[in-house]
Amino acid sequence: MSVEKDEWLHNSKMEKVRNDMLEETTIYDVADFFKLFGDSTRIRILLALDSSELSVGELSEVLGMTMSAVSHQLKILKDAYLVKPRRDGKNIFYSLCDEHVKFILEMALEHMIEGREI
Repeated sequence: MSVEKDEWLHNSKMEKVRNDMLEETTIYDVADFFKLFGDSTRIRILLALDSSELSVGELSEVLGMTMSAVSHQLKILKDAYLVKPRRDGKNIFYSLCDEHVKFILEMALEHMIEGREI
């Protein structure tokens, strides 16, 4: 290939990448979203809720944590639209917000398992 053609291909590729880049605010939002997954306690809660809808008391018992600690993490997860509450009388039960959260968890676990097999 000629030097001119190589340069043209390089410039075309770089232009495509520039055009495909997201806005800075979106990039920061995505980074903040993934920070929520950087806490092992929140991951444990999400994994428990992936298995079943649970109350704060049930989560506390299953995870061996205080209800206060669970409630604190649930508020963070709820504010980020990762979990949703459902009231049943005096009880509030939590579940994953939607299939996207389930998919992200499952893909992360699959990636980690595959990485260990390499």
